[in-house]
Amino acid sequence: MTPQPTTRAATSPARLLSGWLAGAFGFVVVMLGGWWFTVAVGLIVHLGLLEFFRMAQFKGIRPATKTTLVAVQLLLLTTQAASGAEAGGGLFVGDVAAAVLPASGAVICGWLLLQPVTGTIADIAASIFGLFYLGFLPSHWIKLRDLSDAALAPNLVELPISSGNALTLLACFLVVATDIGSYVIGRRLGRHPLSPISPGKTVEGALGGVGCACAVGALGGVLLGWSWGWLLGAVLGAVVALFALVGDLTESMMKRDAGLKDSGDVIPGHGGILDRIDSYLFTPAVVYSLVTLVLPLIQR
Repeated sequence: MTPQPTTRAATSPARLLSGWLAGAFGFVVVMLGGWWFTVAVGLIVHLGLLEFFRMAQFKGIRPATKTTLVAVQLLLLTTQAASGAEAGGGLFVGDVAAAVLPASGAVICGWLLLQPVTGTIADIAASIFGLFYLGFLPSHWIKLRDLSDAALAPNLVELPISSGNALTLLACFLVVATDIGSYVIGRRLGRHPLSPISPGKTVEGALGGVGCACAVGALGGVLLGWSWGWLLGAVLGAVVALFALVGDLTESMMKRDAGLKDSGDVIPGHGGILDRIDSYLFTPAVVYSLVTLVLPLIQR
């Protein structure tokens, strides 16, 4: 049987307290939205990117750290500015925001070219991946939170909550449901290892996470008023659970390659920032794409 975390480690006071505080902080900034939400995402992403570059440096890689940190913040800020401009009928800022990603990639490569020691493929790859992993992907949390199309959440038209607010909360709840389902089912029924990258994870735990996310998604779809809400919500839950698992295993793979147990020690009982947000990185882009591209087609 695959070894599982001890109960003491999983329920230590420091871990529980920091977990509840992180959850409360997330809920508050999601409800506030706007620039408050963007600043919070920017802070979390900044700390996570520092941890990512620390892991890369453990492998002897020399990424464009400062340039990428600035580029990521610029990407997040322009994403929020573009959302505000779009809501007001403007288009120019949105075009600028769309140009930030490729322009930032070119600037990063240019910076590496000017260094005394010629950059390597690994240096470029780590820098560009950092821009994608902790810039482009998290920027979709901002785009998701700023959605205002009432058709995406018909049941909320009479309530003082936007569709973007509700969808962001639903996406977060789906990730939490995935984590809880995976942990509970994995500890009780886990027998078959899922991947050598993360020995503590089992196939049974992964299926438990998917099932729990499907249940929460089905409830969310009904509450939001989608046509065939229970089915669409369950599908969304399954997709989020799978991508959350990919995010978790991706970060585990990087830690394993760097020879680290945790990405950092910022959060008591949990490790680093990346250890807590890994499941939330791929999720927003998937949810945003599904609710803006697929849902409108099905709702017709």
